[in-house]
Amino acid sequence: MWYVHIAAIFVKNAAMNTKSNTTRKSRLRLLHQYYSYTGFYSFVGKSIYKAIIPIVIFIIALVCVHFFVIDINDALAYATEHFPPLGVLGMFFASESILGLIPPEIFIAWSSKLAHPYLYLAALATLSYTGGIISYAMGRSIANIPSVFNYLEGSMSKHIKNMRKWGGLLIIVGATLPLPFALSSMAAGIIKFPFKSYLAFGLLRFVRFLVYGVAIFGVM
Repeated sequence: MWYVHIAAIFVKNAAMNTKSNTTRKSRLRLLHQYYSYTGFYSFVGKSIYKAIIPIVIFIIALVCVHFFVIDINDALAYATEHFPPLGVLGMFFASESILGLIPPEIFIAWSSKLAHPYLYLAALATLSYTGGIISYAMGRSIANIPSVFNYLEGSMSKHIKNMRKWGGLLIIVGATLPLPFALSSMAAGIIKFPFKSYLAFGLLRFVRFLVYGVAIFGVM
């Protein structure tokens, strides 16, 4: 009968969905085991811990300057009045294109004092993303210069090794956590990580700036 046929279809679909879910869970379990065995979770934990220390020191120093030297809001207001935005954005872009030496939070705080803070926040995020692309391109170029590649492969050996092991996840970590995004981007370029995939993972850089921007704007 027709209802028996329909019931059989439902049973078949349910069995296929169960098999699909089981396969998906098995793959997730295998990925979890792989990242556990290769030390990805411990690497992220240690990296966050190392990144938190300078951030805490920076915040303490900022508070001391604010209460004992000069009001931070006044200092930022002075910077917005006496330093052209294009010059500040250019400095930020240079930093994000090389090694990300200057914490982006400083520039986000600077943008909070401008007439259109979220517009400048978007500009900072775009420049950071573009700077990462330049770092990636530098990595690809370096891979074709044996002398420079051998030097960087030695100095960045741990990071390059990790990029080969974890690929896209390491790019996500660099894009979202308080770690040098330029370094992850350069390592991705050196190992010739697929460019389209890099661009997709790197888009999370915008999420980081949005979250940090909302937090810093709320405080400032």
